[in-house]
Amino acid sequence: MANTESTFRNMVLSLTLIALVSSALLGFVYEVTKEPIALSNLNKKLEAIRQVVPEFDNNPNDEMFLLPTGEGDSLEVYPAKKDDMIIGYAINTYTNMGFSGNIKLMAGFKPDGSIFNITVLEHKETPGLGTKMTDPGFKDQFIEKNPAEFELRVKKDGGPVDAITAATISSRAFCDAVQRAYNTLQKGEIK
Repeated sequence: MANTESTFRNMVLSLTLIALVSSALLGFVYEVTKEPIALSNLNKKLEAIRQVVPEFDNNPNDEMFLLPTGEGDSLEVYPAKKDDMIIGYAINTYTNMGFSGNIKLMAGFKPDGSIFNITVLEHKETPGLGTKMTDPGFKDQFIEKNPAEFELRVKKDGGPVDAITAATISSRAFCDAVQRAYNTLQKGEIK
């Protein structure tokens, strides 16, 4: 078998062929995994909604709507209904005030504005410190509280919220995300 001559033309042809094969394989893998990833994300969202509002019989994802926060963006609101009556709202909220950046929560509110439950969707807080915001010992102190009367601030800032030890910034960020959801729901004047 004869060796092919190492010329510029042969190198360009070889690299072009490698790039075409690689991009075709990457495109194939993307198409194969796109639908399962979307389904997984939808199931994760629906599970978060189930955790933060009372038991419902509608599909909140189908009835989702956006409410402006007044800060130039909008939050996703998922109405939970039982026998066509609103029993709660799940709000996909966030804050950029976390120690390690963005924190995303799903906050559930009853129609009277009181908090039903909260679950953490995503964060990059310090393991063993800020990650404790997912522990029931921290997040359960918000349940049944109405932010109209319960100030969402940590004790260090004059509020009633017990901050996570050595993670005051994460605790403040959690409060900020819940406050953003509550304020957006109130501005939307939803009843």
